[in-house]
Amino acid sequence: MQPVLNGIDIFLLNGDKTKRLGLLTNNAAVTRDYIASRKALLNHGYHLVKLFSPEHGLDTTGEDGHLMNSCTDTLTGLPVVSLYGDKLAPDDADLADIDLVLVDLPDIGSRFYTYLWTMTWVMESSARYNKPLIILDRPNPISGQLSLAEGPFLDEKFASSFIGRWEMPLRHSCTLGELALYFNATRNLNCPVDVVRCEGWTREMMFHDWSASFVPASPAISSFESALLYPGLCLLEATNLSEGRGTAVPFRVAGAPWMESRLIAEQFNSLEIENVRAREISFIPGAGKYGNLSCKGIMLHVSAPRSFYPVRTGLLLLKTIIDTHREEFHWETYKTHVNKSGEHHLDLLLGRSNSLRLFEADMSYFSDNIALLTDASRWETMVAAFLLYN
Repeated sequence: MQPVLNGIDIFLLNGDKTKRLGLLTNNAAVTRDYIASRKALLNHGYHLVKLFSPEHGLDTTGEDGHLMNSCTDTLTGLPVVSLYGDKLAPDDADLADIDLVLVDLPDIGSRFYTYLWTMTWVMESSARYNKPLIILDRPNPISGQLSLAEGPFLDEKFASSFIGRWEMPLRHSCTLGELALYFNATRNLNCPVDVVRCEGWTREMMFHDWSASFVPASPAISSFESALLYPGLCLLEATNLSEGRGTAVPFRVAGAPWMESRLIAEQFNSLEIENVRAREISFIPGAGKYGNLSCKGIMLHVSAPRSFYPVRTGLLLLKTIIDTHREEFHWETYKTHVNKSGEHHLDLLLGRSNSLRLFEADMSYFSDNIALLTDASRWETMVAAFLLYN
């Protein structure tokens, strides 16, 4: 197993202990020894004065899309300013007693995972109030191979939101540090930003290459497998299908009380999508859609993660279910703190308008269309100047 140091591990050895620090973080941000980053900073004598938390809160247990209030951290006793509450970015008062802002957050490589966008809001505040900012970088757990990046690219004219502010592909194959540098330049943020790079990580690596234990990044991202499938199966949020929230295997299953699970598994497997198979199962979600109801469904098993394309897989699975269950299936709203109506959720996830019309075509045309839609080959050229790792 390849030894990898995160940005926090490097910063602890040579950071500036004279500065008053603010830290955007949560419980999933830990050192190589699984010590919470905020606690490690205090243990090493850093002058940490305030914490900021993203969606799901500092403890990473807040329900998806639910408002999180500011609080006091039980681990350190420090004040915590929620950036998924009455504001999305720190204001002048929040930053007045801080000399330097640190960002240490896990990311799972998907455009609609909101920690990335909270980082951009903090970057804008740092620029506005002239506060230097340092990204303590972390590897992308589902790899940094740009050949695995998948669209659609977000169309800002129609689908800019808190789950995707700016143009980029759905699966981005970058680190937060790289994206910070890219957006700082291309969006003219003028943020005084620096990145503490990871050590030992290379782009072809996936999480299991450097660690045997996955720290849950949020309530429904509890394993590497969930993170790997998330870019595709998160699309189920916009439907009346369970994506496995409230089970031990979120984003690895799809189901409903009405699903003909054996038929769906057979039809999906007949598509012969490389490196993935569906298995018929039943499950009872403890929360979310169909909470405490028995669901029939399928579980996806990925045989070769280094050659797997989750967005294309998720779209083909969804099309298979729609075609089989035209009476039972329907699209649903998905209400969150930042999208009160919950409308157009599939558009916001895919980053394009009129997404529902994609699924009106027959399977042959649909398959050809999404091959073009998910093509992200131009992304490598777009970000080339900002890549930090080989």
